[in-house]
Amino acid sequence: MAPPVFRFRSRTQEELRIEGQKTFLRSPVIGDFAEWSRLRAASRSFLEPWEPRWPEDDLTRSAFRYRIRRYELDREAGATLPLFVCLKMNGRIVGGATVGSIRRGVAESCSLGYWMGEQYAGQGLMSDALKALIPHVFDRMQLHRIEAACIPDNARSQRLLEKVGFQREGYLNGYLKINGAWRDHLLYALIAEDWQSLRAKGPGSGE
Repeated sequence: MAPPVFRFRSRTQEELRIEGQKTFLRSPVIGDFAEWSRLRAASRSFLEPWEPRWPEDDLTRSAFRYRIRRYELDREAGATLPLFVCLKMNGRIVGGATVGSIRRGVAESCSLGYWMGEQYAGQGLMSDALKALIPHVFDRMQLHRIEAACIPDNARSQRLLEKVGFQREGYLNGYLKINGAWRDHLLYALIAEDWQSLRAKGPGSGE
């Protein structure tokens, strides 16, 4: 039986681009493999404590091809919006953000996940990217609620969420399996009405 033929969009075919001040977000494409894999490999020890355990083949070209195909299928199904965070000055990939677990109907909600390459951490780049992504979620995607969860030890992530307007709502026992162990998480959320209120107050109101 012949293997399935996957057709991937090129970077030039991809139209989605969400603009921040220092960064922009766009959909991943197959041509990103070399840059993405270098960044992830260089940041492995920095990222592993906060992520699900990496598969042995995670940084291989074949695994990346399947990752991109899965991204496209999930996006077409309206379930997930995966994005890479890039520098405006040169287009370089610095991290990623995912709007996932999208639920329509009575919920109109989603979950937010993100990661940043170690060499770019602490420069305000993810904050810049999320401040661009949040209005896209509320205004363009017409969702009402964004949830995000972080491990209690991850003070950097807590500060980031609070900076862009999220409120802590609760504590989730054994919520996600992170780096091979079930970990408790803090639940944060931001709803459209609160975001509109923050936006009306002007720049810096979420900090």
